[in-house]
Amino acid sequence: MTAPFDLVLMTDDHSEIDSIAEQAKLAEEHGFANVTMGETTGWNIVPVLTVIAERTDEIGITDDVLSPYARAPTVYAQTALTMDEITDGRFRLGLGTSSPALAERWHGGEFDRPLRRLRETIDIVHEVYEGGSVTYDGEIYDLGGLSYERSIPDQPPAIDVAALGPKGTELTGRFADGWVPQLFTVEGLEDRLADLRRGAELGERSAEEIRVSPLIRTFASEDPDRARAVAKQMISFLIGAYGPFYGNSIAEQGYEDTVAEIRDLWENRDTAAMAEALPDDLLDSVAAVGTPEDVRSKLDTFADIEGVDAIRLGFVSGMSQEDKEFTMTAVEPMIE
Repeated sequence: MTAPFDLVLMTDDHSEIDSIAEQAKLAEEHGFANVTMGETTGWNIVPVLTVIAERTDEIGITDDVLSPYARAPTVYAQTALTMDEITDGRFRLGLGTSSPALAERWHGGEFDRPLRRLRETIDIVHEVYEGGSVTYDGEIYDLGGLSYERSIPDQPPAIDVAALGPKGTELTGRFADGWVPQLFTVEGLEDRLADLRRGAELGERSAEEIRVSPLIRTFASEDPDRARAVAKQMISFLIGAYGPFYGNSIAEQGYEDTVAEIRDLWENRDTAAMAEALPDDLLDSVAAVGTPEDVRSKLDTFADIEGVDAIRLGFVSGMSQEDKEFTMTAVEPMIE
């Protein structure tokens, strides 16, 4: 089947902004619907996305994702509305709670009540969207007395949320326009979609209004063994070392012992053993890796899930530019 495909750019793979902009242009040429990237402790991605917007014509532009600990909610509203103008309406605002490490050790805050903070951030962005002025008396934020000084479009940018747990996904269903899950098995994603639908019902809206685009780590290659080995390195790192949430989610999907083993190995920074400890069935359950035929088959499986609207294709750390172009070409027949 065909479906809209988004592409996640790997900022760490690029030493210059020109290079990542060229990757975005390639994504547009291959027919991807949106291009996106994350922000940790490297580039501030808002100006990078601005460069991409200036060098592309039609592809949607978004972020994967910005944290309420990094900027004020009103700044996110300003950012989204400014990017909407720069992109001629091609921008979507991506938000997520991020991780304790980034919130505390980079942004200097305390990782307290993350879902409440995310909820209030969405509320405030919507208040700006609805008329410019903000009068908000929340549990985290108390704002009022100033207004956005520029005009607001009839259709302001959509808000996507990256969430893994049931409460975060329910919150997404109630208040956001899109959901971006990552590292889910088919069964795990189907279970979590029930939480999204419950949230939509609580928000008195239809779940069909919410764009669901699971992020699937993807590596198509004529050397499938190499692709699998490289993917295992990244996914085991996400599970064992990259904050607690990916590992917790994988454990809840039936891999508790695997997650515990990989986390123990991370204590000694034994990344080779971490990759070896990742079972083949887990890799094949959450990623699309192998021959082009293997990759298309796995992506089809996710695209066929009821409630999934698009696939967000994520590269794997360690892929060369040639690998990326081969992978984009391999999935191009699937792109709507």
